[in-house]
Amino acid sequence: MRLSRRQAIGAVAAPMIVPSSVFGQNAPSNRVTVGAIGVGRISRVHDMKEIHKHADAQIVAVCDVDTKRLGAGMQLVDDRYAASAGKPYSGTRGYADYRELLAATDIDAVLVSTPDHQHAPLAVHAVQAGKHVYLQKPASLTIAEGRRMADEVKKSGRILQIGSQQRGQDPWPQFHRACELVRNGRVGKLKHVEIGLPGDPSGPAAAQMPIPSNLNYDAWLGTTPEQYYTEIRVHPQNSFEDRPGWLRMEQFGAGMITGWGAHHVDIAHWGMDMEHSGPVEIWGSAEFPKSGLWDVHGPFETHARYANGVTMTISGALPNGVKFIGDRGWVFVQRTGAVSSSDPSKPAEVPLTASDAKILASVIGPNEIQLYKAPEQHRNWLDAILKGVPVSAPAEIGHRACSTCLLHHVAMKTGRRLKWDPVAETFIGDDAANAMLSRPQRAKYAI
Repeated sequence: MRLSRRQAIGAVAAPMIVPSSVFGQNAPSNRVTVGAIGVGRISRVHDMKEIHKHADAQIVAVCDVDTKRLGAGMQLVDDRYAASAGKPYSGTRGYADYRELLAATDIDAVLVSTPDHQHAPLAVHAVQAGKHVYLQKPASLTIAEGRRMADEVKKSGRILQIGSQQRGQDPWPQFHRACELVRNGRVGKLKHVEIGLPGDPSGPAAAQMPIPSNLNYDAWLGTTPEQYYTEIRVHPQNSFEDRPGWLRMEQFGAGMITGWGAHHVDIAHWGMDMEHSGPVEIWGSAEFPKSGLWDVHGPFETHARYANGVTMTISGALPNGVKFIGDRGWVFVQRTGAVSSSDPSKPAEVPLTASDAKILASVIGPNEIQLYKAPEQHRNWLDAILKGVPVSAPAEIGHRACSTCLLHHVAMKTGRRLKWDPVAETFIGDDAANAMLSRPQRAKYAI
């Protein structure tokens, strides 16, 4: 259902046609029109904010199943364009049903900034509707959903960028630099990769609450099973800054192993030259909460082995970042700032360190491996749509990073040493583990 501003936020101003002066010399034919699906925390401070920086893109519509958030999102976009133009603006459309937004013929592309369990289904429906997609990570809730998403993107010919921001030159060029050093042998033969992740706390028990009248809770649950509503299962009703409860619930995601793991495993794969593959063996263990509503993993340590012999350890006890260890040295790379104010990790001061300063001073020659150097990811996505350049994190690469994280999660849950075929994307000789590659989906939201 498309909502008016009066319905969404109680304002009386009617939407108006956007004047060309708001967007300067960029005619509609030279501008990417964008719809934002999910306009909560990460969309407000990151995804929509980045799109707004570019005059060759315009956010024309927003969508959210929570009409309170929908109205706030419409107002935020209007205010940003009004500030840019120095004149009033109220042209942003609002939708409570993403299917109606996808049906709009004047929208070229969509931002998907929803909870994790909605990522793959929305991406599939968006590319089927002919839209280009910027998809927040992780790529999917399950490995089966991720494979479906990547296949549908390939079949559609649409452009999908996974929000793996560590690949861009802005804001963290150190990740590109680290991977290029490793790929060109500056640490010798790569032997082992260590990945450290932040953690999320367990939470209290929570009683059933009335569903807020502004929230379409059934649509919010999407493909996942029906469960009683309580605020800390979903998102805060009066805050965009606080971390929402769904991040700590296995119904909607796997926890930090995918939440931050998708970022760091993607970088590990980039440096390992394994972006289109995955491990062949995975094992490890984790602690899980014994009570309370929030049930994602706590302290953990998992391991993997790849076909080329390189091994990987992922743990919440390791420093947050990625360490590449070779037979002649190591490099360690980490962030120096947060995507949003609610990132649960203190930013580091030194982005890149090594066992020897000579490694960091090394110059990559013109005849050596030159990894793709892309700008900030949203800018790269717009360039891909307008100019045909490659995106830095396409669907297949995003799927492989996420699926590897989910393999580590299966290892946590089973406690067994698992054999994996990265070509067939199936466990070898383990029916119980293979049953964890997908989850039942409610028919009305299934893909």
